[in-house]
Amino acid sequence: MAPKKDGVSKRVMNKGSWTAEEDRKLAEYIGIHGAKRWKTIAIKAGLNRCGKSCRLRWLNYLRPNIKRGNITDEEEDLILRLHKLLGNRWSLIAGRLPGRTDNEIKNYWNSHLIKKINQKEKTKQTSTSEQTVPQKTWETVRMEEEVAKGSDDNFELSFDVNDFFDFSSQGCFGLEWVNKFLELDNYEDR
Repeated sequence: MAPKKDGVSKRVMNKGSWTAEEDRKLAEYIGIHGAKRWKTIAIKAGLNRCGKSCRLRWLNYLRPNIKRGNITDEEEDLILRLHKLLGNRWSLIAGRLPGRTDNEIKNYWNSHLIKKINQKEKTKQTSTSEQTVPQKTWETVRMEEEVAKGSDDNFELSFDVNDFFDFSSQGCFGLEWVNKFLELDNYEDR
């Protein structure tokens, strides 16, 4: 454990929101001396902030070439494609979107795009589940009505076997097993 320094007064650091005066001091100092050695920038600019706070404020808010807000549809599409390719590597994604910060892209992803993606997946699932529901024919509806009205003791279900196995009106969807069964049956008869 490192020994504590006794007698050395610690600087009191500001926490919380940045003021317009602090923003102005930071921007002026960086304009003259450049954006390097953030710990010394914080001290020499007369800010009671840590170097990390100054760096993040400059990179995410005060840089002159930053675009803020209103992400376009093209940028949104690019974010989606890059996220699919790169994952949550926000700085790499931001590098391909000029003027956008990694923090802004990450926040936009977590607040807007995930909701859109989840909503699209839900609509896909509901549309696929609706397609798998078999369509009722008039005969099945009539038979259901008769079952609902009729008495249970003398009810006899009658149908024509040829109509039951007539697959000509339906497509070949899901009937591959019938074709295989018929092929096997014909093969065994030989």
